[in-house]
Amino acid sequence: METHEFMIEGRNAVLEAFRSGKTIDRLYVLDGCQDGPVRTIIREAKKQGSRIDFVAKERLDQLSETKKHQGVIASAAAYEYASVEDILRRADEKGEPPFLILLDGIEDPHNLGAIIRTANLAGAHGVIIPKRRAVGLTATVAKASAGALNYTPVAKVTNLSATIKDLKEKGIWFVCADPDSEIMYRQNLTGPIGLVIGNEGDGVSRLVRETCDLTASIPMKGEIDSLNASVAAGVLAFEVVRQRMAQK
Repeated sequence: METHEFMIEGRNAVLEAFRSGKTIDRLYVLDGCQDGPVRTIIREAKKQGSRIDFVAKERLDQLSETKKHQGVIASAAAYEYASVEDILRRADEKGEPPFLILLDGIEDPHNLGAIIRTANLAGAHGVIIPKRRAVGLTATVAKASAGALNYTPVAKVTNLSATIKDLKEKGIWFVCADPDSEIMYRQNLTGPIGLVIGNEGDGVSRLVRETCDLTASIPMKGEIDSLNASVAAGVLAFEVVRQRMAQK
């Protein structure tokens, strides 16, 4: 397993880290901050036996990578990247056809965090990212995920196209976002599926797109021609959810 250790920042992210059972070695709290959400976090820290330090704002600012700590920062045990097999096992344990979200070169940590949050809420079993030319798990990602990183596994692979080919042999088929293709409402997005979202500027790379089984677009009615990558992921992911629910 590959690990990445960092501070967890922001009230939602810290609270969900505690609730998920993640090991928190130390909790830093803004001295004098005793509102309801912070008291809840402190209570969870005491349950786990974490060390609690009440510190000045300057100390929190010094520790913070995001600069938006909301008065709480947790020093966490290392996060582990999952394996693709872990993600498939999660689907099997839930008795559900696999639903994966694969990201082709997402570079903005806010987008990655938001997509992990969407993946959790849409019931995706995990997120797969490439090792190179893409953002990994950072404090900003953890905060932007609003705690979802503690529940939704993220796998990191050497070659996204090769991973797709391997998963296709396991019966999973793949659809990638492409603005010049058939509208998503006219596509069959049910069954074991991998949803591929491309880079913020260039979209899905040619090699990855050619490896996918089909492409799908989001209908656009405005004057501009593109959505933020995390918004596009959310729209497409919940179309998968809608179609799955319609089958029941």
